[in-house]
Amino acid sequence: MNIAAPAERFGLVPQIALALVLGVLLGTFLPDVATGLSLLGNLFVGALKALAPVLIFVLVLAALCRFQAASGRYIRPVLVMYLAGTFLAALTAVAASFLFPTRLELSLDAAQQTAPASLHEVLMNLLMNLVANPVAALANANYIGILTWAILLGLALRRANTQTRALMGDLADAVSQVVRWVIRTAPVGILGLVAGTVAETGFAALLGYARLLGVLVGSMLFIALLVNPLIVFIKTRRNPYPLVFTCLRESGITAFFTRSSAANIPVNINLARKLGLNPDLYSVSIPLGATINMAGAAITINVMTLAAAHTLGIEVDFGSALLLSLIATLGACGASGVAGGSLLLIPLATSLFNIPNDVAMQVVAIGFIIGVVQDSVETALNSSTDILFTAAANPANAVENA
Repeated sequence: MNIAAPAERFGLVPQIALALVLGVLLGTFLPDVATGLSLLGNLFVGALKALAPVLIFVLVLAALCRFQAASGRYIRPVLVMYLAGTFLAALTAVAASFLFPTRLELSLDAAQQTAPASLHEVLMNLLMNLVANPVAALANANYIGILTWAILLGLALRRANTQTRALMGDLADAVSQVVRWVIRTAPVGILGLVAGTVAETGFAALLGYARLLGVLVGSMLFIALLVNPLIVFIKTRRNPYPLVFTCLRESGITAFFTRSSAANIPVNINLARKLGLNPDLYSVSIPLGATINMAGAAITINVMTLAAAHTLGIEVDFGSALLLSLIATLGACGASGVAGGSLLLIPLATSLFNIPNDVAMQVVAIGFIIGVVQDSVETALNSSTDILFTAAANPANAVENA
């Protein structure tokens, strides 16, 4: 008998929404109880903190192992659009964060950070993290070092035999399953986080989260309705909006509720068939897109990172912002295709500004609090863009059938 079956039928998103409401009520009317429940939130964040380094290492390594199968002239335009769209999303997030700076309620007592004095210091910090010992990088949550070693090993394993690459894929699937198990505890963890936050700070923090959520969702809508159509128009030289709205309606809405790019792959493949696309193209580009096409993840990483930097009084100049966008684009390619996967990549970006891992994981926890909306919109953008750019590479039938 599966005792978790009733909760699974109820759905994760409604559970998180209920946890938010209960957390606010407990924090407001029973602050002593709420303070005790904050332990649940701390355990949840601790589990994420332990899982994140392994998650990034395995997913990036496995994605690069599989990349060999995506070579060929048909897939190259899609890959270019994937990377261009993700990088433009990262830049959009930077611009939105500068226009609408956001402060977060963070506990800074145990974390005394040293803000980088210049871009030179940022680059030196980056270079030293790049050459860190891989075991030490995993143990110390040095995400830039983890990403570097994952890329190097992934590229080296592209020449490995089929069984080895399949093993790496199975390992990535296993780690993603562990992520799903941890995410299933999100309602309990968020109940503790929200209850403790409201009991300690009142509604001030939640209002700050609302502003943060507005910046995140606004940036994602800008990409979905303006930037992505522009990329499709440049590729097809046709009106992109019929195809854009078809992808948002038939892929984006489903992804909004599943909150998993990986879970939405069958939906996208079915839509590709309806649009009359080349099976040799979409059978590769759509699963690959669920791994590396993460415009929404790039937005989340940059907005949350810059909100943390603004809270800590760290000045971010143009050069640092551009470097952050490059790191976010690269890091987003390793975002897990499960709910909340991009949030675990935030420490990768915050480490660029010497923001301590303890503070970074508090930012991740805030991301889970607003994730009922943020992660749903992010997944809708990511997954609908997979099929949109695939269709743009095969425009004749796609535009006619949209």
